[in-house]
Amino acid sequence: MASRHEILRTIAEWLQPENFQDYCPNGLQVEGREQVEAIVSGVTASQALIDAAVEANADMILVHHGYFWKGEDQRIQGMKRKRIKQLLDHDINLVAYHLPLDDHPEYGNNRQLADVLEIQNARPLGGLVWEGELSEPMTPEKFCLHLARKLHREPLWVGEGVAEIKRVGWCTGAAQGFIDAALNAGLDAYISGEISEPTTHTARECGIHYFAAGHHATERYGVQALGEALANEFGVKHQFVDCDNPV
Repeated sequence: MASRHEILRTIAEWLQPENFQDYCPNGLQVEGREQVEAIVSGVTASQALIDAAVEANADMILVHHGYFWKGEDQRIQGMKRKRIKQLLDHDINLVAYHLPLDDHPEYGNNRQLADVLEIQNARPLGGLVWEGELSEPMTPEKFCLHLARKLHREPLWVGEGVAEIKRVGWCTGAAQGFIDAALNAGLDAYISGEISEPTTHTARECGIHYFAAGHHATERYGVQALGEALANEFGVKHQFVDCDNPV
């Protein structure tokens, strides 16, 4: 068992959220009980994840996508009221880290995705985009199958480029707009979670393979790594709950 204060202080030391200008508050978003014995982690603080945390008698929910995003309706009503009320009724802490969890060199989504996809020499390219190499070149068709096997969902592949992919770039989530960074670096392929209408034209006309592998699918791994690190650090229980999302 550990105190909420100790856990939050340690995460802040690891992720350094003060270094990011983010779209939501990082850290404690909804306050629950002070003592933490069990943590449930997930990608998004959905109703399904809260229900699972209540079932597991969790003291803390740790997510990548929390609440109170810039530009959203600030009123506590409807879906938001139901979620927050259940957290308060069960005295569960909601803790969320967005960009700091994408960027971290050990626990981050980009670092963890590289490990899942077996990308070699993974390193930051610039901003939130990373780059690396495949151990052996793959045709685009084979690389698409590789993504599907590792992420358990079929990616959307668009674009035109080299016959064999060796150098790849990636940024998890909704980072299709960073495809220009991959182009400027001369990479063979770029991976992100989502795709926008202009992305197809950019990939086709600029000669790069683009793989939209799923926002949820590419961001499942950072929060798991962080949760496991907290379990090892404090001796608390940790359980990842995958509330699947096709996007």
